Amino acid sequence: MNIVTGIVLYAVIWFMTLFVILPLRMTSQREDGKRLIGTHASAPANPQMRRRFILTSIVAIVIWGIIATIILTGVITIADIDMFTRFGMGAR
Repeated sequence: MNIVTGIVLYAVIWFMTLFVILPLRMTSQREDGKRLIGTHASAPANPQMRRRFILTSIVAIVIWGIIATIILTGVITIADIDMFTRFGMGAR
């Protein structure tokens, strides 16, 4: 895995993690009882985006580290997941 592949893999993992973390422990304006004019009732009352971005980054680094380690050590290779021998590697 080269540096560009590692960065792209991290970016994909980061955004996927962000979409999982965004709705967690969110209080809507309807639940809070303080709806601002011009906003939807389901909009977050206090989004805490900085905290969510930091948490997303930490979780994404851990997940990326695990996946990068698996790729770099060769624990799982394409031959392991090539069930139909499309890449000509066959099963081990």
